[in-house]
Amino acid sequence: MDVDVLQRLVNKTITREELFQELVQNSNLLPAILHGMSSSKATIRYGCGKVLMDFSEKYPERLYPQFDTFVDLLNSKYRILTWNALAIIANLARVDRERKFDEIFEKYYDYLNDEYMVTVANVVGNSAKIAMAKPYLIQIITDRLLSVENIKVTPHLTIECKKVIAQQAINSFDLFFNKIDAKERVISFVKKQASSTRAPLKRQARDFLKKRNRN
Repeated sequence: MDVDVLQRLVNKTITREELFQELVQNSNLLPAILHGMSSSKATIRYGCGKVLMDFSEKYPERLYPQFDTFVDLLNSKYRILTWNALAIIANLARVDRERKFDEIFEKYYDYLNDEYMVTVANVVGNSAKIAMAKPYLIQIITDRLLSVENIKVTPHLTIECKKVIAQQAINSFDLFFNKIDAKERVISFVKKQASSTRAPLKRQARDFLKKRNRN
């Protein structure tokens, strides 16, 4: 395992972008970078997490054998690593030949009930990738996204946070709306947001409805 590359992150003799490029050229660095996500040093943890998130988006097939590692990472005590894992798993969905995501569907979408807005937003924001990779899951994903209306307010997830999440849900729906069976339920959800006091949400909702001639 090439641990020297991790120390270079700490010493700032390599940037995350440079480490990403090195990983692209040399897959032998992957074990060290995976190991780095469990480092006690935040610079290493989050640097490696960002590199792997970017890598999963561009080279999912090369990271797919580590799918279970990222499922385990969902339980990390570090929320940022949980967010990284949510994004990485969504990116790997398009090469998920063994349908491993299907087995953890409930675990993944249980994070819609998390007390932190960013966690919920990561699930909602990554759902379009999953839906387009696995069209047979679109209807149940739609149900889960529509349920964000009912998520509980917490100290870390305010009423205003719920509006941000609703906006992300509309953005996700926009990407796979033509494949949704329950179109009227989605339209109803969007119409509720079209008079929101949050300007970006209102604009997103009205643009969505205008695109479908439903305003």
